[in-house]
Amino acid sequence: MNNKPILGILLGDACGVGPEIIAKLAENNRLYPYCRPVIIGDARILEQAMKITGSSFRVQPIDAVEEARWERGNYPVLDQKNVDPKDIEIGKVSRIAGKAAGDMLITAMDLCLVGELDGFAFAPLNKTSLKMGGHDFESENKLFAHHLKIDGISCEVNVLGNLWTSRVTSHIPVKDVSANLTVDSIQDAMRLIHKTMKLAKVEKPRIGVAALNPHGGEHGTCGTEEIDVIIPAIRQAKLEGLDVYGPYPSDILFVKAFEGIFDAAVTMYHDQGQIALKVKGFQYGVTFHANLPVAIATAAHGSAFDIAGKNLVTTDAMENAIKMAGAVAEGYREQRVTGPEEMLAGVC
Repeated sequence: MNNKPILGILLGDACGVGPEIIAKLAENNRLYPYCRPVIIGDARILEQAMKITGSSFRVQPIDAVEEARWERGNYPVLDQKNVDPKDIEIGKVSRIAGKAAGDMLITAMDLCLVGELDGFAFAPLNKTSLKMGGHDFESENKLFAHHLKIDGISCEVNVLGNLWTSRVTSHIPVKDVSANLTVDSIQDAMRLIHKTMKLAKVEKPRIGVAALNPHGGEHGTCGTEEIDVIIPAIRQAKLEGLDVYGPYPSDILFVKAFEGIFDAAVTMYHDQGQIALKVKGFQYGVTFHANLPVAIATAAHGSAFDIAGKNLVTTDAMENAIKMAGAVAEGYREQRVTGPEEMLAGVC
């Protein structure tokens, strides 16, 4: 146990399914196999979730990580004391819950920066609630980059089973995708997925790269991005020693990827990869926040307000996220990645 990483386990949005997920995982001893857990959130919200799910385990209130006792059945809780269940309604967007959710992310990052946590996994958030609560960022990934002072790439990497995906562009309009594809930006996405997978002990990942246009551009008759930027980026990545293939039309790429021909897929825009992964296994997927000095992961599904409070949520994705955060935290520890000066340059 003493060799396992110390991970923050964050309750997420108090009005969503996150607290129920954490309560179920603790009840079924699905935290200790991967880490020494420190649950972060309001203890009253966790207690409410325990009642909803019928869970029973020992809660150890702590004021500092050093007070934690890690033994089966005992769960240290760093009580944030900032969400009274009487002030929120489960299943509804809430300014109070949004502020608390963002604040717990900041608390976890600060604990990582001073070495008290090795990383963290957070239960699902709600972006509207976060913004209402004063955390006015495009996404939590941008909050991480801002708080950790990352100037370069800080992108989401999505994982389903043994398949990892990264994307060259992310939260931008589809009409702007082509203008944001450059040889450098495509190379950065390939380098990022390669580096992140090596931290997770995948020694030489096989990376498939998506085309942008239908049928891969049909030799320039249906778009020239493949010729102008994607193929040159792949050639350069090969010269750097990356095991890269493509470009493939995205439907063909994911057929090959799900057959196990590739370990990773690099897509040109957000939904090009997200649709494939979520159709294949929505309840199992993980989002890992790559190229940060801290190991951070979450379930790929959302806060699921429609089923919150009903004890219907499954825990597979969050358990996978905790497992991944623990594995990458160990990789960071072994390679002594300690600060943003070691991160990749560029913009995502």
